[in-house]
Amino acid sequence: MALDKSTFETLVPARFVTFTFPDPSSPSASSDRRLLRVAVLDSPIRPSAPPRVAAMLVPSHREHDWIFSTESGHLQLLLGSPGLSRLVLIGEDPIDGRGSGLGFRRQTECHRSRREGREESLKPLVLALSPRVCFESGVPEVTFLSYEDDLVASVTLEVFIGEFVGEMLVEDVVIKRGSGCGESEFRRRLRFKRMPNLVQTQVRIVPQEDCRETEGGFRIEDMQFRIDARVLVHPYLAPMVASLSLIGSDIDERIRKGLRPKAFCAGVGGGALLAFLRGQLGFEVLGVDVDEVVLRVAKQYFGLEDGDFLHVVVGDAIEWIERLANRKTEGTLGALCSHDLSVADRIDGKFDVIMVDLDSSDVSTGLVAPPLEFVRKPVLLAARSLLCEFGILAINVIPPDRLFYETMINELRDVFHDLYEIDVGNKENFVLIATVASIREIPRYDVSFIMKLNSVLSGAYMDSIRKI
Repeated sequence: MALDKSTFETLVPARFVTFTFPDPSSPSASSDRRLLRVAVLDSPIRPSAPPRVAAMLVPSHREHDWIFSTESGHLQLLLGSPGLSRLVLIGEDPIDGRGSGLGFRRQTECHRSRREGREESLKPLVLALSPRVCFESGVPEVTFLSYEDDLVASVTLEVFIGEFVGEMLVEDVVIKRGSGCGESEFRRRLRFKRMPNLVQTQVRIVPQEDCRETEGGFRIEDMQFRIDARVLVHPYLAPMVASLSLIGSDIDERIRKGLRPKAFCAGVGGGALLAFLRGQLGFEVLGVDVDEVVLRVAKQYFGLEDGDFLHVVVGDAIEWIERLANRKTEGTLGALCSHDLSVADRIDGKFDVIMVDLDSSDVSTGLVAPPLEFVRKPVLLAARSLLCEFGILAINVIPPDRLFYETMINELRDVFHDLYEIDVGNKENFVLIATVASIREIPRYDVSFIMKLNSVLSGAYMDSIRKI
């Protein structure tokens, strides 16, 4: 069915329309003329000023990427440009077989100049897709936004469907760190389709054989890798671990007595945090994740090993906190399977730290962490009851607004002794740390555990912890 030209003359909040259009840069007489996929999204927010329209070309060979091929991805791009009323996304139509397959490689300077020529040829199309009000003062300027990230090359390893998280994919990528030569790094990533441009988990991977970058880039699809679990590359994980410096002297005393410190991880993802706590810091770790497929992916692709001193179970982490607290007081875990019971029975005593990495994803509002269900007094009281006398609760927080953050702080103050904060520095994540008791001030150089933390983490995160 042909589109009515008048469809685009007005703005309709949150309207999303896609169609194909002959590529004006390909010969019109050719029977093999390329098609473009055009997607037009109007902002869900009504403009308070004259509307702004912009277009964006999909990077070549990323046409299948969720950020460019889904309505939710399109919305993320639009909301990432404040004040934009309509975004027109234009890329090769992947349905005709010419779009990207499983891999991507960053374009060269030659490709960039070609892109500028394509933008010029597509200006009439963008004008035709602009609302009538934009022409009240004459023909408007056509603005093309550019999309840039640190991705150099990527290859999709496998796509999965989780019962709770939905479609997800595992990919190996090459990213560029800095502008100089020799700054490339290999990583494995887990992404969820529900938040198309969000990297849920990433770990550093190392080629099993020496490789050199050629003029055409790395042939990442032909390479074999091993997981490097000694470092944390996901932005907020190192700050979460840095929170342990607050109780480093108490953990040190436990270790000197021949005891292992214990951690409960609410949310597992790819398992990088759990593996680091177990492998680098000697913790006994219990991790809970609601989606069984996510745990299977973590074991298959991210090196998570469920065994001695590291236990993972399928379940709702908030329910587990409440049921574990119930076991401490009433001797029962409620309706959990026998496997879960055996895992819980292996965790003797209380936890030194509970680390919460849970989110509530809604593309219309953006990512929020933790979910509101966690910030309830019964849950916070249950969490406190599971912590030892010097224990801490460390939470990855992505606040949608200041009110959410302040409300969360007030709820924590009602239950815990003191609060601390780490600003991750990415303008998105904060780590909130709630303590059961007052923190003892002991020089770091006298504490072996803190010296160990300094050797495996950036000391900058420990130095940036502030009391609030």
